Amino acid sequence: MQNIAKQAGDLLEQLRAERPLVQNITNFVSMDIAANVLMALGAAPAMVHAPQEAADFAKIAHALVVNIGTLSQDFLEGGEAAATASHMLGHPWVLDPVGVGGSPYRNAAVQRLLRHRPTVIRGNASEIMSVAKVVGLSGDDARPRGVDSAHTTDQALAMAQHLARHHSCTVAATGATDLITDGERIVRLANGHVLMTRVTAVGCALSAVVAAFCALTEDAFEATVSALAIYGVVGEMAAERAQSPGSYRVAFIDQLDTVTPADIAQRLKVL
Repeated sequence: MQNIAKQAGDLLEQLRAERPLVQNITNFVSMDIAANVLMALGAAPAMVHAPQEAADFAKIAHALVVNIGTLSQDFLEGGEAAATASHMLGHPWVLDPVGVGGSPYRNAAVQRLLRHRPTVIRGNASEIMSVAKVVGLSGDDARPRGVDSAHTTDQALAMAQHLARHHSCTVAATGATDLITDGERIVRLANGHVLMTRVTAVGCALSAVVAAFCALTEDAFEATVSALAIYGVVGEMAAERAQSPGSYRVAFIDQLDTVTPADIAQRLKVL
């Protein structure tokens, strides 16, 4: 794999030139920030989730994200329809299993969506461990604490690798240190800022960014690493401009618009 910072910078420039269209079937809390984050970075968002049109729209979108945060039957049906179409057409799609482990209904929803072969599974460490448990890869207790993680990404490593191999996908467990694996390759990134955890749905928006980068290259692992690298660097840069959650949200979106490959090369921390 080429130098991670250069790879991320190159894909950032490609994203801004190509403006991939990302279909977001996402929770109500994250719709606004996910759309604004994608537009600020240079991608094009579409918030299309109705089961009556989700599959049709997936045929023209370059990538899809399915986020189960505010789960409902219509959202699940729309997500399944779009994921089925994306998989059949070879379009990348990202599963964000928000709150998995929190209820039998949510666990069953994840099992149904996994049948449609996500390109990437992106969640916090507890969510990744819970997905592994739901599909029978681990018996450990990995229930989430709301949308927060009760585990570190190092604790999730073995299950993340197993999950990636089992589903032939890339798995990203995010936290103080971000972990990305395709079952063989592993990258750990140490950028970001604690204020990212104090603004609602910043993590959900990251999953949409991962989908946008997956539209640019067939190597989903490299796309995911690049997305998380840029996001973490932007998180740190925004914290230099704002120290409270409200102003940080604005600074974060503004910084996505202005971040450069040179910023990534200078600031990226690969462990």
